[in-house]
Amino acid sequence: MAHVGALPKIHRYITAHNKEGKAIFSDKFDEESKMKQHSDGLGFALSYTTKGFPVDLEQDKDLDVYGKYLKETPGLVVSGGTVLRHVDIPPNTFCAMHRTVSLDYGCVLEGEVDLLLDSGELRKMRRGDVAIQRGTMHQWINRSATEWVRMLFVLQESKPLTIAGETFGEELAGMPDVRPSE
Repeated sequence: MAHVGALPKIHRYITAHNKEGKAIFSDKFDEESKMKQHSDGLGFALSYTTKGFPVDLEQDKDLDVYGKYLKETPGLVVSGGTVLRHVDIPPNTFCAMHRTVSLDYGCVLEGEVDLLLDSGELRKMRRGDVAIQRGTMHQWINRSATEWVRMLFVLQESKPLTIAGETFGEELAGMPDVRPSE
């Protein structure tokens, strides 16, 4: 089985304010966004989450929300919030075809990955490329025999999508260790 740690550690720096209102770096969380390996070899790092719009930054309420989700990992999407997640995809890995009820921005940080849609359409994505997922069935494929892929995702809940009278919900079949979204 592949192992997490093939790519560099992720450092994320959360800012805050001191009592005088000056910007500082928060020390509430470790600066490393730790990667957790799933049984399929993929690594997930929950780098930040929010709940509610607009986000409430008063008295670090947003930090409390994030802390809660670090203890109890959410599904791919947080209802009424956002998710910032890094995902590492090992070589020769085909993720399960899946759909979230969300608007997702997926940016390739390292490597190359294929984005396959259930229609059969495919795009090869390279470092710096971004996919805007709008509730579609899709699959991530790392075809490299040796190189890992790292992606950065920002997800925001969306309304369920209805096309030709059919409403599409979250479909996560085959995604081990991923909880349904709340």
